[in-house]
Amino acid sequence: MLFYTLSIFLSAFLLFEVQPIIAKTILPWFGGTSAVWNTCMLFFQLALLLGYLYAHWLHRLGARKQAVTHIFVLAASLATLPILPNPAWKTGGVAHPSLRILALLAVTVGLPYFLLSSTSPLLQAWYARSHKSGMPYRLFALSNLASMLALLSYPALIEPNLPTRTQGLVWSAAYVCFALVCAITAWRSSGEASVVAVVDAEPAGSEPSWQVRAIWLALAAGASVLLLAVTTHLTQDVAAIPFLWILPLGIYLLSFIVCFEAPRFYWRPVFLPLLAAALGFMAYRLSAWRAVMGIRPLIVLFAAALFVCCMACHGELARLKPHPRYLTGFYVIVALGGAAGGLFVGLLAPNLFRAYYEFPIGLALCAAAVAVVPAQQLWGLSGRRKSWGTAGVAAALAGYLWFVGVVIHGMAEGYLVAARNFYGQLRVYDIGDPKTDEDAVRRFIHGIVNHGEQSRREEYRHQPISYFCEGSGIGRAMRAQPGAPRRIGILGLGCGTLAAYGKSGDTLRIYEINSLVLDIARNQFTYLSDTPARVEVALGDGRLVLESEASQQFDILVMDAFSGDSVPVHLVTREAFQTYFRHLKPAGILAVNISNRYLNLEPVMERAAHAFDKVALVYHYEPGPGDDLLCFSCSWTLIMDRATAEAHPELQREAKVLRPERPFRVWTDDFSNMYGILK
Repeated sequence: MLFYTLSIFLSAFLLFEVQPIIAKTILPWFGGTSAVWNTCMLFFQLALLLGYLYAHWLHRLGARKQAVTHIFVLAASLATLPILPNPAWKTGGVAHPSLRILALLAVTVGLPYFLLSSTSPLLQAWYARSHKSGMPYRLFALSNLASMLALLSYPALIEPNLPTRTQGLVWSAAYVCFALVCAITAWRSSGEASVVAVVDAEPAGSEPSWQVRAIWLALAAGASVLLLAVTTHLTQDVAAIPFLWILPLGIYLLSFIVCFEAPRFYWRPVFLPLLAAALGFMAYRLSAWRAVMGIRPLIVLFAAALFVCCMACHGELARLKPHPRYLTGFYVIVALGGAAGGLFVGLLAPNLFRAYYEFPIGLALCAAAVAVVPAQQLWGLSGRRKSWGTAGVAAALAGYLWFVGVVIHGMAEGYLVAARNFYGQLRVYDIGDPKTDEDAVRRFIHGIVNHGEQSRREEYRHQPISYFCEGSGIGRAMRAQPGAPRRIGILGLGCGTLAAYGKSGDTLRIYEINSLVLDIARNQFTYLSDTPARVEVALGDGRLVLESEASQQFDILVMDAFSGDSVPVHLVTREAFQTYFRHLKPAGILAVNISNRYLNLEPVMERAAHAFDKVALVYHYEPGPGDDLLCFSCSWTLIMDRATAEAHPELQREAKVLRPERPFRVWTDDFSNMYGILK
């Protein structure tokens, strides 16, 4: 039993530890968007499915053949170590990098992950074969417990203390230990085959019907879709950070642990009403008429709602689990449902939908998958009462599906533009009447975050507004470098507001990763066409494109790249700032937009400026009663040489000079800890 327990625990721990390690490593290579995590999750679910299929196939061989085959594949996997991705995979010009990410993961971690994912079902089957009184599903719960420990340890212990390269090396060393223990377990189990005849002689019941298998599939897929949809909902507008990846995944795993280790805690009279409330809450939060809510209660409520939905799906799965003889087939169906959900959210939805329709579709699937369980199982009714109960469930389900349909209809209704790709959902809409309303604007939204506006009144059309008003930090930087011709670099286009600062003779070089953003800025707004400056646009990840270029000698370089409300981490590391300063003139100014509802980026700015002996000035702009009504509260950091700061004393007025206020480690490409700057 010791070797079974140790093998399964190590495999599950490493299986879920490698997910944030590898995802965080490659996140900067593909734009720093939350979609990178969903694509990684798709790969992990596909690899899990392949691992379960392998276990299902291997279980059909003789005991000795199983052991020899598995030991051989374990030995072959060692040749792929260490799991350090090759930087040759990164590129600044990939428009839809999903397939490239999948290929990178397959080459880097594919075989080890495949074997880790096969371990739990395979060893459970071996244990059930060799131990008449064994309880293999307890081993399944043990694997989920190890997975949970791996997820909790990453943001608390590993991420804050170890660089990503060290994480990969330590994980690789631990995998070697696992391979050795698993090989010993395989060989020992092959010598215990004499017990099989006794176990097989026990009645196993009839093989599960296709209807039961379909319910397994739907329940697993519903939980998987909601896991990824909630993760996207949280990370696109806060930050693509491991903590917010891990929270939904940890909840998902916790429900597995509870339902398979202690199924009595899934009590239908409690969880089915809670499920109705959870499904209603999440559908309401996706609707156009939802009320404003703070981020902390929102995260807590979404986490609670996801837990209830996963408990319902996995609780029904646990109730329907088959005899251990059909165990590997059961896991294959569960993994197939998870992979189908990942494929739908990670690959199909961004290319098929113009809004985040997968979230309400996942809600509908979860509701239907639970409701489709026969009424006599749900309510314990019989005769006429069973018929009435079934009719009531059908009516409730139909009413909820109608409500979800209304929510889906409203997600892209009434917008001038509603489009979506790998980098997120973009929408444009008008507010107010330009004939009567001074604050009539056209607004550009990424996810749910405002990414720029333009006044619809002719007299204000050329003014920089929203986060870019003249009283803001970026406005001060533009005034500090008044002479033309100027060369201005901009990372992040938005609707093109900064082009309003361009003068005749100036050159604006704009770096934008999302081609959809460029199309919208050109076709729905007029900043780019109105500016007298020359405009150059370089499509691709701003940092990676800058790294490939000769020094641009910018007078001002503006870092205004956001994914939702999140600043991509790779754009605020020491290596990134080194690239920015290489492209600035000696007296140039680097302006960084640090406006954020959830993250305090000041320590990151201070450490980066200190690393290059620069001065960092922060401007927290709050529009007053006499200021332009189209201006927003915003925060900007201006970083420059000390001589430049002394030459512009006006910049130091109303500015906060950043100084170290607490111990804070400078961020690098190999180390960052966004959890430490959450407000």
